[in-house]
Amino acid sequence: MRFVPYILSIVATVVFCYLAIEVSMWFYLGVGICGAGALLGTYDLIQTKHSLLRNYPLQAHLRFLAEELRPELMQYFIEKDTDGRPYDRNHRNIVYQRSKDVLDEKPFGTQLDVYTQEYEWLTHSIAPKKKNTVPFRVDVGGSECTKPYSASVLNVSAMSFGAISANAIMSLNRGAKLGNFYHDTGEGGCSKYHRKEGGDLVWEIGSGYFGCRNKDGTFNEDMFKDTAQIDNVKMVEIKVSQGAKAGHGGVLPGPKVSEEIAEARGVPAGVDCISPAYHTAFSTPKELLEFMAKLRDLSGGKPAGFKLCIGKPTEFMGICKAMIETNIYPDFIVIDGGEGGTGAGPIEFVDHMGSPLVDGLIFAQNVLVGSGVRDKMKVAASAKITSAFEMARVMALGADWCNAARAFMFSVGCIQAMRCQTNTCPAGVATQDKRRQRGLVVTDKSERVFNYHRNTLDDLAQVVAACGIDHPNELTPSLLCHRTSALHHKTYKHLFDWLSPNELLEGTKDEWYARQWKSARSEVFC
Repeated sequence: MRFVPYILSIVATVVFCYLAIEVSMWFYLGVGICGAGALLGTYDLIQTKHSLLRNYPLQAHLRFLAEELRPELMQYFIEKDTDGRPYDRNHRNIVYQRSKDVLDEKPFGTQLDVYTQEYEWLTHSIAPKKKNTVPFRVDVGGSECTKPYSASVLNVSAMSFGAISANAIMSLNRGAKLGNFYHDTGEGGCSKYHRKEGGDLVWEIGSGYFGCRNKDGTFNEDMFKDTAQIDNVKMVEIKVSQGAKAGHGGVLPGPKVSEEIAEARGVPAGVDCISPAYHTAFSTPKELLEFMAKLRDLSGGKPAGFKLCIGKPTEFMGICKAMIETNIYPDFIVIDGGEGGTGAGPIEFVDHMGSPLVDGLIFAQNVLVGSGVRDKMKVAASAKITSAFEMARVMALGADWCNAARAFMFSVGCIQAMRCQTNTCPAGVATQDKRRQRGLVVTDKSERVFNYHRNTLDDLAQVVAACGIDHPNELTPSLLCHRTSALHHKTYKHLFDWLSPNELLEGTKDEWYARQWKSARSEVFC
């Protein structure tokens, strides 16, 4: 049976040849079709790369076609509204509808089972407040900062030029300018496309120091200073680690390093572009803070901070100890979750490395409060944030504002085709193919970026008002509930232990925190 299609294609080719000669030339059409099948089957038998094709000539191609079409078939014909990974259709639709400024309300009631474990909700007030009509903002900048920044509570998270297209970057930045929120450059440098539309930027400095590097890959102060003092650049962020692939570097293969990408990153075109797993500018908690302070100074006094995914607890505690010992404090810290997105990463890292956002954020909040430094800085949260509820959730757990990447990708047309690493993104978002980028029109998509941001913040204002408070900074763990079983639930206030101010310094009774704090060192990452 394995060879039946192949044999039939040969037989059919012979039969059609006879009919074309004896009956009608129209049968040459059948000769062409069946002959092509016979030739393909013959090639399948003699090639050595695919065992399935050798064993199942012609038939195996159906399997490959099914594998190619599987994501689309699942998404459009099989998945329910609450299915789909990493984002279900309900969450994708929220972004699409708000981006298009159309009705995003749902009929009939929730599709979620509210009695299943892990279901979460906010507690509302019988006496809700009037909705705040002024967009929520957060002032960023400590005592060492001479150019503080007023940040929106929702901003575009880090996405590099190279990971996403020039048109996608310009759309995001133009939308950020329209909505008065910031756009994180990602670690691939502050490209001309980031600067073209005039929106606020946070320049992310990764281990490759792209856009401010020497030929040997080390940090170049002069190059950094020239770009960091551009008006559009409002803050500077050191990428210590990324949730989606914490502790892992990256390689952009040479063929993908175009002239434009090479220009943005300060690397040779056509040569593998390496992002090391570690920084060369610092190797200890104290050196991290000293490097951050240098960036703040070189930028002209703009807010400086760092982004990390929580890994070893003693390392973050060591950074907090270093703050106290050096009196050097970041203006902000971004806590990235292990469920965050990436253009491409090893499955072991994507699935099983780095603390999820809630766990990492609660830990960071506890350590910052317990060490008495929480009031010295602001804290942002990033990783799989789409809706106002998800914003309120992390803000109740300690975040001052939120960053989102994939949600904003949806706003410019991403359809979750899961082809980010192939350069064949059908929406022109995650590709450097000029022909595919053409489909993404900047003037249209920037309006959608603006609409999504505006409508989501409007919804956040309604959520906050429903809780009986005036501002998201009044959200607390006691307002957020988590179902622990079909019959029981707890607020996050009672679900976790929360440290009081200076508790780590004065001696906490929490044995785990006490043990980790004792082991933490400011002189070394351990």
